Amino acid sequence: MVIFPCLISCFLLALSVPLQLQAQTTTTNHNITVGSVLNSAGPNISWLSPSGEFAFGFRAADGNTSEFLLAIWFVNTADRTTAWYVNGGKPTAIGSTLQFTSFGLSLKNSAGQETWSAGANGAVYSAMLDTGNFVLYNSSGKPIWQSFDSPSDTILPTQVLQLGSYLKSRLMTTDYTIGRFILRVQDDGNLVFYTIPLVSENQYSPYWASNTVGNGTKLVFNETGNIYFVLKNSTFDVTFGQLNTPSDFYQRATLDYDGVFRQYVYPKRSSTSARGGWSDSWTVVDLVPKNICDNGGSSAGSGICGFNSYCKLTSNNSVDCECPPHYSFLDPNHKYKGCTPDFSPQSCKTDESDQFEFLSISNLDWKLADYEWYYSVDEDTCRQQCLNDCFCSVVVFNQGNCWKKKIPLSNGRMGDFVDRTVLLKVPKNNSTQIQAHEDNGWKKDKRVWILSGSLLLGSSVFVNVLLILVVVLGTHYYQKKNMKRVFQQQTCSSALGQSPLSFTYKELESATNEFSEEVGRGGSGVVYKGYIHQHEQETMCIAVKKMDTQVLSNTEKEYTTEVQTIGQTFHRNLVRLLGFCNEGPHRLLVFEFMNNGSLNSWLLNGTTKPSWNQRFQVALGIARGLLYLHEECSTQIIHCDMKPQNILLDDNLTPKISDFGLAKLLKTDQTRTNTGIRGTKGYVAPEWFKNVGITSKVDVYSFGVILLEIVCCRRNVDQDIEDEEQVVLAYWVNDCYREGRLGLVLPTWDEEAARDMRRIERFVKVALWCIQEEPSLRPTLLKVTQMLDGAVDIPIPPDPSSYISSIQ
Repeated sequence: MVIFPCLISCFLLALSVPLQLQAQTTTTNHNITVGSVLNSAGPNISWLSPSGEFAFGFRAADGNTSEFLLAIWFVNTADRTTAWYVNGGKPTAIGSTLQFTSFGLSLKNSAGQETWSAGANGAVYSAMLDTGNFVLYNSSGKPIWQSFDSPSDTILPTQVLQLGSYLKSRLMTTDYTIGRFILRVQDDGNLVFYTIPLVSENQYSPYWASNTVGNGTKLVFNETGNIYFVLKNSTFDVTFGQLNTPSDFYQRATLDYDGVFRQYVYPKRSSTSARGGWSDSWTVVDLVPKNICDNGGSSAGSGICGFNSYCKLTSNNSVDCECPPHYSFLDPNHKYKGCTPDFSPQSCKTDESDQFEFLSISNLDWKLADYEWYYSVDEDTCRQQCLNDCFCSVVVFNQGNCWKKKIPLSNGRMGDFVDRTVLLKVPKNNSTQIQAHEDNGWKKDKRVWILSGSLLLGSSVFVNVLLILVVVLGTHYYQKKNMKRVFQQQTCSSALGQSPLSFTYKELESATNEFSEEVGRGGSGVVYKGYIHQHEQETMCIAVKKMDTQVLSNTEKEYTTEVQTIGQTFHRNLVRLLGFCNEGPHRLLVFEFMNNGSLNSWLLNGTTKPSWNQRFQVALGIARGLLYLHEECSTQIIHCDMKPQNILLDDNLTPKISDFGLAKLLKTDQTRTNTGIRGTKGYVAPEWFKNVGITSKVDVYSFGVILLEIVCCRRNVDQDIEDEEQVVLAYWVNDCYREGRLGLVLPTWDEEAARDMRRIERFVKVALWCIQEEPSLRPTLLKVTQMLDGAVDIPIPPDPSSYISSIQ
């Protein structure tokens, strides 16, 4: 009885000897000799790096013990994260082998057929390095092939992507086959992210670009955690994930399956300094783009998510693809395949318009999916046009514009950044076409429920008739009392279709506590802070602009212009007109109140220093607001008085263009208008002083001046500066740009901007184009937004200094 356990112990000890010898050989002899073989069935399945932190060999495919990936992975992370893999992520069966010969590496399946190879004639030895790079060497010790030169979806510290290199995302988290996104370091020097179809190498429109055509040379991931694009004369930071103690962390940057390029860190077990505040998991330290759902849109393909679905960011900036109500995923495990309706489509052979209704969904749009557009129509007409069209699946109504969309819907996106409300056409509840489907949280047309409620509440004819009379009389009374209506909490959809409300002077006098709290003053009036009731116990903060009746002739015109102009607009970057008062001599306007005040005070008079990230987001928002006025309204609107004082900031620092008292409205067949000089000194375009027609390019000029102020955090003209060359901002920035000294124009405290000189240069070039004396040389706001976003190349702007001196 005692002998048998002893035999077992001796047997186990004998087994452990070759395993110990093998581990010792891997540690002490780091070079792998020609003739070495790995087998997915064992016993030798991988080669370790000297520190044991990386391994190269066969690892079981996630959730499958009979299939393997030939890969490089992190040994000490909890999930043994894959950093590199071959053959487009296609797994190989058990029994597959990897042979290292003088001709390189050869992967063969269990039948002996070669499925992948890395050609390197003259290889003498190879090594798995502690950087995560697997290298083949010749007899002179020179690398002749390395995994770093042919990455899959991940790069590691010390890795460099040269021109022509690329990363391809995997299909899903656990599916390593080629996915739908590619990061490409293009031969033209531009770093670009594209969506791609699964069946070919075609590239759709880019959703992010560095805009460095002709200038970029390589993408570098250095040991301190910086990922930057090396330009001919400078660098462009792609991420800002630098670590104080990089040796305490594992690092990687991956083009994830959702198209986002994320930089991750993971604390090493051996480091006590890295343990504090860090969990034993990969933590995202930076990502590009910040909001992939809001980046671009392609005229081909489905977009970031599949057809008939939409892209939505989660709280941790992950991408979530979802189906609209009454639609379901074709494959819930592969959401990229898109969604399909849970009901039969509307018949084109018979009239079924009475069998469908609309669901109203805020902050949702399928960009570039329109096939028909109407303007100068009301919402009922827009709905009816879609009901009468068997091809129409979704309709968007906004300020008299009606866009019809049909299946398949593409480039879907949802979020606060989407200032649209879609009307989704679905079968009515009593339609035999609709299948069982849960619809949670979506607002339907309430008319069916009102009718049902009335039938249930009334148990006799008398009660039902009485209820109907109450509804009719109540509706009539509500319409008659429109001068004293109380604000109801509005969704985006109701705001789109509702005109500004009319207040009495007494109501606004009470709301402002007899105009006691002044918050601003301009040439046409004074702005006061006030409060109105939203609900029985809730109030809403408002700004009331009281027009100066001492100059009534001008005030009356500006008042009418402002009501007509902003009353018909709705955009997240325009201040919203809530109501007005036109009673006797009183002319007042009611706006939503902006807690962060004006751009002018935020940039120049605030106690905190605005970060560069905040500033360039504000600049983009202003450009988008102007683009809406110039090109997306049914009637083109020229603001005519763009300046920092007329740009307000809400709680989230979202810029809102305000003060439309000097605005001009152009008819659809009009491109210019004749008018007297308008605007504010320092921001007015030179054509104001000439006997020529005024176009939207006057706003472009003003935006250029504002953009320089945002970049440099100072006024466009500052007589207090001792150096005369710096008094006029545009003149000084132009000189610094021509002389390659742009770093001098930045605030001395702004290290963030100093690290982002590529974007600084881009914004400055856009601004210099905007302030050209000749209007035809200035770009349109559409072009401006594209240049700011980095979607198009920016030529070197001409020298605008011939006119700059006159703006003093």
